[in-house]
Amino acid sequence: MMGARADVVKLGGSLLSEPERLRSVLADLRNGKEGPCVIVPGGGPFADAVRLVQGRLALSDALAHRLALEAMGRMAEVFREIEPRLSIVRSVAEASSAEAPCIWDPVALKAGHRAIAESWNVSSDSLALWLATELQAPRCILVKSIDRPAGASLSDLARSGLVDAAFPDFAASYAGEIVIRGPGFGIVKAAA
Repeated sequence: MMGARADVVKLGGSLLSEPERLRSVLADLRNGKEGPCVIVPGGGPFADAVRLVQGRLALSDALAHRLALEAMGRMAEVFREIEPRLSIVRSVAEASSAEAPCIWDPVALKAGHRAIAESWNVSSDSLALWLATELQAPRCILVKSIDRPAGASLSDLARSGLVDAAFPDFAASYAGEIVIRGPGFGIVKAAA
């Protein structure tokens, strides 16, 4: 990808409540201000709808997980509508060979993967780390709608709900740097 290993940048679906920030971040990523990257969308309101339906109809966690993957795919389409210069990729292979920043749709994971539990313990945060591990990305950046509390460990963040419950386990398998950016941080110009 563009001669360098790409970072993985997860954009939380909660950023829909900050449309100007979301537009700005997507444009900055497409313009290369973070360097080569693969964008992982959160499920946002689409995933919230899955949670609601599961609660009302007692759907299995496996089905809810697959529907949440679909929710991420729908957010990929929303992100592309906002920033049409971004392409959507649907596999690790496509993400690793993309020529420009792109958005990852995790649809291929609907068939299941031995390393990914089909439960709400694994959300787009952990999936971003999984993808970063698969791509050997130097950084996995989570862009959130709230700031990371100072001094909080990954386990603290999982307990507080800032990241999902499986995140610390996925982090243990990831060799790169994990960065969490709240509203006080924008995209940082990549080092030359």
